Amino acid sequence: MRVRALTADYDYAFGQSAQNFLVDSPEAVGQIVETSMNLYYGEYYWDTTQGMPWFDGVIGKFSQNEADLTIQAFIASIPNVTSVTSFESTVEGRNYSATATIITPYGSTTVSFSRTIPTPQGDS
Repeated sequence: MRVRALTADYDYAFGQSAQNFLVDSPEAVGQIVETSMNLYYGEYYWDTTQGMPWFDGVIGKFSQNEADLTIQAFIASIPNVTSVTSFESTVEGRNYSATATIITPYGSTTVSFSRTIPTPQGDS
């Protein structure tokens, strides 16, 4: 597995040749998990079945426990994620933050993400 590394601002890293790539590492899988969490379900026009179902299964729709289970199942479905061994989250209004430890074929890593879910169109 090979992915282009991202900078702290989530831009592609350039200018350092092979060092700009994460190859066969837990960090590569972790980066894929983090970027997948930032993709809304249906947002990617080439494949509208991709993305996290934020509006359908997380904030504002269900309890925090149900949201956590939805997110853990989504993380576990990402290629090269073998399992989710720990998971902690907080919800404040429409803000959801979580930290998960995942097991990959290359080892384990911890991923963190935070998402503010905008109010869906039509809601007041």
